[in-house]
Amino acid sequence: MSNSSSITQFLLLPFTDTQELQLLHFWLFLGIYLAALLGNGLIITTIASDQHLHTPMYFFLLNLALLDLGCISSTVPKSMAKSLWDTRAIPYKGCAAQIFLFAFFVAAEYCLLTLMSYDRYVAICKPLHYGTLLGSRACVHMAAAAWATGFLNALLHTANTFSLPLCKGNALGQFFCEIPQILKLSCSHSYLRELGLLLVSACLAFVCFVFIVVSYVQILRAVLRIPSEQGRHKAFSTCLPHLAVVSLFVSTGSFAYMKPSSISSPSLDLVVSVLYSVFPAAVNPLIYSMRNQELKESIRKVMTVHFSKAVMK
Repeated sequence: MSNSSSITQFLLLPFTDTQELQLLHFWLFLGIYLAALLGNGLIITTIASDQHLHTPMYFFLLNLALLDLGCISSTVPKSMAKSLWDTRAIPYKGCAAQIFLFAFFVAAEYCLLTLMSYDRYVAICKPLHYGTLLGSRACVHMAAAAWATGFLNALLHTANTFSLPLCKGNALGQFFCEIPQILKLSCSHSYLRELGLLLVSACLAFVCFVFIVVSYVQILRAVLRIPSEQGRHKAFSTCLPHLAVVSLFVSTGSFAYMKPSSISSPSLDLVVSVLYSVFPAAVNPLIYSMRNQELKESIRKVMTVHFSKAVMK
């Protein structure tokens, strides 16, 4: 038996015990990580440098790209290093930092997606009040609230989780550190306190989900009242990327934590965890740029300018 004071490291679950497959995992994650860096980096650079994109919708999209980069960077590099050097160990403090960062970025992203649904609601249902309700100061305050909520959520959960006595070893059934895996190692009824915090977070997440659903019900009603088919198509086009990102975020996260135990297995858990913790950060830039002609044109201009400068040098 061991307790938390004697644990200096945790052992993460490997994707495979075969060295060749571990290298395959490394190259696969490297490709996904580079795609996320490139896609989100292009969106951040384009929005920051193009004055025409300095609007509430793109301001929130820039914040989403930053959060996506933070989210994938909190898990993937460590997993890649683990496969490359054939080690399962992560230091105790490193595990705590990973849990804090992942919880921070995920919670902040969910809050931001909720704000983005409000942005689309105001743009379509109350267009005459758009400048008033979503002025630059209001947008900054709302984005700051999303980041602050994520920070507070992560701080409470991390501090509470790592205050629990751990006496069931140090092996985690996941490729990165996450709160449910740490709770499985606890030998104290104090873990009920963390379960209570998780329940409160789940209730707040459900409230955000209801807000998003209600916003889109109102948006759908407003769009259907638009007389021209072209106008309806344009309104839907501005909402579809956000709706797709929210669906991907909620469906993968919900399935990861709410799937029936009867179908649970280590291999399935690993695949599902990749889907909700790694996949969205790489796919979100593609979703937003595919149907947004204005963003695609701006990205093309930025790439052309940087390519021309590189050639001239």
